[in-house]
Amino acid sequence: MSTDLVISSIRFQEQNNTTLLNMNKFIILAALVAIAAAAEYTTPAYPAPAYPAPAYPAPAYSKPAYEYEPMPYSFDWAVKDEPSYNDYSHQQSSDGKVVTGSYRVVLPDGRTQIVTYKADENGYVADVKYEGEAKYDEYKPALN
Repeated sequence: MSTDLVISSIRFQEQNNTTLLNMNKFIILAALVAIAAAAEYTTPAYPAPAYPAPAYPAPAYSKPAYEYEPMPYSFDWAVKDEPSYNDYSHQQSSDGKVVTGSYRVVLPDGRTQIVTYKADENGYVADVKYEGEAKYDEYKPALN
């Protein structure tokens, strides 16, 4: 009997191994079928909506039309402050067509710059003059 038992045990193990192998094949096949089936269901592609570009007329620049004639004017102002060495002035007048004027400024080197100008249909013309002599401090070497 012991021989029959050993033979039947071997047959049982062979059958068990075959069944296990078949089950593994079935699981792998089922997984492949599931993957293949899932690949067939793609999501539909929805294109972005297309709208025609708006048609606007191109902007055009037009020079503003002035409804008034140029008026004559005149002004002047001046600053003279000795402690801060501020000394400058400006004078200007116009008859409606021609602008004339002058301004003066004390420069850092001690000279006074005087500009007399005229602006008319021919453009801006300036006459620049300087009064006084430029004064510069003597050079002093830096201390170490």
